[in-house]
Amino acid sequence: MFRGKKYQDSVKLIEKSKLYDPAEAMDLATKIAKAKFDETVELHARLGVDSRHADQQVRGAIVLPHGTGRTARVLVFAKGPKADEALAAGADYVGEMDLCTKIQQENWFEFDVVVATPDMMGVVGRLGKVLGPKGLMPSPKAGTVTMDVAKAVNEIKAGKIEYRVDKNNIVHCPIGKASFGKEKLTENFNALMGAIIKAKPATAKGQYLRSVVVTTTMGPSIKINASKLS
Repeated sequence: MFRGKKYQDSVKLIEKSKLYDPAEAMDLATKIAKAKFDETVELHARLGVDSRHADQQVRGAIVLPHGTGRTARVLVFAKGPKADEALAAGADYVGEMDLCTKIQQENWFEFDVVVATPDMMGVVGRLGKVLGPKGLMPSPKAGTVTMDVAKAVNEIKAGKIEYRVDKNNIVHCPIGKASFGKEKLTENFNALMGAIIKAKPATAKGQYLRSVVVTTTMGPSIKINASKLS
């Protein structure tokens, strides 16, 4: 694959065989982000679990200390007073069957996170086949199925992110923007990794953190010394 000059220059800054400490890696990430836009810094952690088994799922949510640098668009399924609470908290879209129909008939996905009150899960369940593959299905574990919709919306707007293993047993999550600088990125990284480590399933055997890397939107990966994290 052809790589541009900026990418090739970034590669030269990274020692291929080196495993970096988090702070060192975040400092490097800010230096290799050379695009004309503010690049996102992402964490990719391969875990020693088998996501095919229900008792080895790793999933949860955390409010990053410094947010993600991006304000999420929140859709809330609620009715009555709870719908009013969601709107007052700053939800971008609030509704019931009308939103379900819009998603089904118009293939509408102008939102990043879905929150629902428990009594609306009958409606939301109809969207499982379209929301599930996109990682948008609300769940109690992620705090997105709740009666406290105002709290859920406020936390999401403040930088709450959900983490979960994919079918390859890897967690992919944004931890901020390159413009955050080394200190804020390191704090976000440590907070997220702490949550992932804490979420280790009791049935997981052997090495839990197989590999951890950070990347920028347009840059190469930077390997983290995972042995110092667990």
